[in-house]
Amino acid sequence: MTMEQKASNKKKVKVIKIDLDKCNGCRACEVICSAFHANPKYSSNNPARSRIRVYFDPLKNKYVPVYAGEYTPAECMGRDKYIINGKEYDECGFCRASCPSRDLFKEPDSGLPLKCDMCEDDPPQEEPLCVKWCLVDALTYEEREEEGEEEVKPEDVEIGLNALVDKYGLDKVVDTVARMTQKD
Repeated sequence: MTMEQKASNKKKVKVIKIDLDKCNGCRACEVICSAFHANPKYSSNNPARSRIRVYFDPLKNKYVPVYAGEYTPAECMGRDKYIINGKEYDECGFCRASCPSRDLFKEPDSGLPLKCDMCEDDPPQEEPLCVKWCLVDALTYEEREEEGEEEVKPEDVEIGLNALVDKYGLDKVVDTVARMTQKD
């Protein structure tokens, strides 16, 4: 296998690392993410539009930033309840997925699931804005290459779109995509 063939078998992986010992709960990451994803950009601030949320874990007395992951059309089986300092938490409280069983990481206008896009923009940014705005360096950005193909299978896209259409209806999905593709 030549060097060129090896390079084509690598995929770029982008990761936001979270250091819970440094997070002070300021929520600057939520604010900038919300503003970046407003339409037009930076025109408003709606925390429900943010792809990152900061939770307080009273058991460990720590703030926990969680950024939105993949959409899953199925609900998980985690339904255990925990009571910490008199407040009830369910098992999926810190899950990154957008799923049918909860409203976390859903677009506030359409209800469609959100996913962290690492603030992809044109021209590209050096790092996601939440990382750039984190004054205590609790969030750091890492880009690395891993073995494997970086390919999007058409059937995966179709499965995701079918799940969204089943849940929200074709008109809502089409309207949301049209709104998202409008130029600023």
